[in-house]
Amino acid sequence: MDGPIDAALSGRTGLGDPTRPPARDPEEAEAAAGRVSADIATATTLGPVHLTVADLDRSLAYYSEAVGLRVLSPVVVGAAGRRSAALGAGERVLLVLAENPGAPAPSASSTGLYHFALLLPERVDLARWLAHAVRLELPLVGASDHFVSEALYLSDPDGHGIEIYWDRPRSLWEGQVSRMTTLPLDLANLLGELPEPAAASFGGLPEGTLMGHVHLKVAEIAPTVAFYRELLGFALMAALGDSAAFLSAGGYHHHIGANTWESAGGSPPAPGTAALGHFTIVLPDAEERDRLGERLGLVGIVPERRGDGLWLSDPSGNRMVLATAGQLLGPAGPEGDHLSSS
Repeated sequence: MDGPIDAALSGRTGLGDPTRPPARDPEEAEAAAGRVSADIATATTLGPVHLTVADLDRSLAYYSEAVGLRVLSPVVVGAAGRRSAALGAGERVLLVLAENPGAPAPSASSTGLYHFALLLPERVDLARWLAHAVRLELPLVGASDHFVSEALYLSDPDGHGIEIYWDRPRSLWEGQVSRMTTLPLDLANLLGELPEPAAASFGGLPEGTLMGHVHLKVAEIAPTVAFYRELLGFALMAALGDSAAFLSAGGYHHHIGANTWESAGGSPPAPGTAALGHFTIVLPDAEERDRLGERLGLVGIVPERRGDGLWLSDPSGNRMVLATAGQLLGPAGPEGDHLSSS
C-alpha cells in the first residue's frame, strides 16, 4: 500500500487535484500593478505576531510539533493569571501566544488576521516541511504557486491562518509583482528537492526563518491602502480591484496583504475571542520610528507610546506596534514587550 509520501508524489495529498486551482484561493489571483513608491525605510520588515488562543498548552504543542517553531521562553503568568509564551526559530521571536481560556473563534465576517506568513530561507526547507506535514497527515487548506513564491497553508486549532513559504530569487520577479497569481503548487516537484522524502529529517523550522508578511481581513480596501501607503509609507505593489491589496517596503512583493473576501463592512473581533492581538512593524532605528509617529500626528493620529514602541490601529481595527530592530533583543524583549497582549 502506498505511504503518505507516495501519495503526495502522485498528487493524492488530501488537497484535491493538484492540476486544478483551489476552489477558494488563499491569496487570490491575477493582481493589477499598484503605484510602486514608498516613503517608509527600505529596511523595514515585520516582527512577532501576537495571537490570543483558547488553550495555551494545546497551541504550544501544535506550533512546536506540527509547525516546527521552538518555544523560546517559559510560560509567563501575567495580569489576572493570563498565561503567554513566545515561539520562534533560532533565537528570533516570531509568534507570541496569549491564553484566554475557552475563547471562541471570532465571527468569520469580522476583521482581523487572514494569515501570518513564515518565510523559509530555501526551497529545500519548504520541501522538508511538506514531507513532515505529509507524515503527520496535517490537514492543509491550500498549496499555491504565486509566481513570486511557493506556499503551503494551514490553520491552527483556534482557526488562525498560517502560511509557510519560500521566495523565488528576487531577480526573477522584481518589477513584476503584478504577475503574482495563484496556481496549484507542484507538490511532486517540490518534494523532488529531497533525495528520499519519506526519510527526510525535520528538526523544526530552520534558523533564518522570518515573519515574511501578514495578510489582514479588512472592512474596506480604499481606506486601508490610504492608511498603509499615504500615512505609513508602504508602496502599493498590486491590487485586486476593491477586494485586495498588497503593500511593501524596499520593493518586496508584500509585507502587508489586505482583503475584504469575508470581512467587507465588518467590525473588529468581539472582545474575548481568539483573534489577532497585534503585529509588529520593525523599523531600522528610533529616528525612523519617531518620524512616522510625527507624520501620523500631523493628521491627528497619535500613537500610544509604550516602552520603545508606538501602538496604533488601522481603519479596520487591526492593531500594530511600530518597533525598532534594536528593540527585538530576545524571547521576552525589553520590559516584556513581546509578551504584551494589547
